[in-house]
Amino acid sequence: MNVKICPSCGCSLVRLGIAEVQAVQLDHAGSTYFFCCQGCADIFQEQPDHFVEEVKDMHVCPSCLAEKPSAYTVSVAHNGQELRFCRCPHCAEVFAKDPDFYLDRLTGKTDFKGLFSESGSACC
Repeated sequence: MNVKICPSCGCSLVRLGIAEVQAVQLDHAGSTYFFCCQGCADIFQEQPDHFVEEVKDMHVCPSCLAEKPSAYTVSVAHNGQELRFCRCPHCAEVFAKDPDFYLDRLTGKTDFKGLFSESGSACC
């Protein structure tokens, strides 16, 4: 599953409540990267290959939206697709109760405002 992660800070855009169309975008080496803010895009331009390498193995837990490298996740099969969850058993249990909600939120198909939406600022 292709969940957008800001390569500079490592935050998933869904956790921050930033839709793909709202994200700052930059192209590098034939790929488009999505950023939570202009500051992260500016930092990325200083060492793009370094930042791409740092996040290439990151996954976002569908339940708690934690960003984790593969070594800190568990694989769960769902409808023929491999999903990566943080190691917390509760996250897989919660997901199983309403998988459509969690998948829609993870892929930006809901109106999720982000974990920090109450404070008025998602990031940076």
